[in-house]
Amino acid sequence: MSRILLTVEYDGTNYAGWQRQLNGLAVQQVLEEALTRACGEPITVTGASRTDAGVHALGQRAHFDTNSRIPPEKYPFVLNTMLPPDIRVQEGRAVPDGFHARFMACGKSYTYRILNRRHASALHRCTHLHVPVPLALDRMAEAAGTLVGTHDFAAFEASGGTAKTTVREIRESVLTEEKDELVYRIYGNAFLYNMVRIIVGTLIDIGHGRKEPDAFQRAFETGDRLALGVTAPAHGLELTRVEYPPEAFQMPETVRWHDE
Repeated sequence: MSRILLTVEYDGTNYAGWQRQLNGLAVQQVLEEALTRACGEPITVTGASRTDAGVHALGQRAHFDTNSRIPPEKYPFVLNTMLPPDIRVQEGRAVPDGFHARFMACGKSYTYRILNRRHASALHRCTHLHVPVPLALDRMAEAAGTLVGTHDFAAFEASGGTAKTTVREIRESVLTEEKDELVYRIYGNAFLYNMVRIIVGTLIDIGHGRKEPDAFQRAFETGDRLALGVTAPAHGLELTRVEYPPEAFQMPETVRWHDE
């Protein structure tokens, strides 16, 4: 039995999120069905992040166990012939038996894209939130910077969250402008349910002048969800990268010797 880690890219438009569920087709289900056919045995995958319906991923990570003799690096070639065009496996690698894609992640990076111009885009309608009214980038960028550090993000979690602690460390929070596109990038050790989308919704309110740039600080102090803006739509969000500590990939000596 081998444990394999995949890097998966997908357009979440047509899916009910990452996690398999009864009321809609999920990315996990499609991937598991392809793996089951490829490996000739029932396969269950464990993802690093449970992205919501409509959210995209450039670097989702997922592990699974198998008795298949398919070389780890060949999984992208095998699976991409079976998967629909909006799901693609970009990498496969062997990992130790104790590796866990979700619980061993030490950092995640998300990107949210806003098209800030009068008219919407035909090409980017599924990947960008369209905001037709001009936004004050300077106010939004100032507010985004206040998120960096370790804080209690209790006010930033939507109902239904199950996290045991709401303290998170944000290492990067940057808003940039590229022509008529605003790109928000955030990197931290972990995120609460809908946390990034709540942050973006608040940034938009700040850009419109409906909230002040110190809105996040007020939310930290009060823990009040009402101090923040609405949850931004899912389709502008992308799970960009999931990181692991180097020791997570260190194979036991016996396995390394066998591989050599």
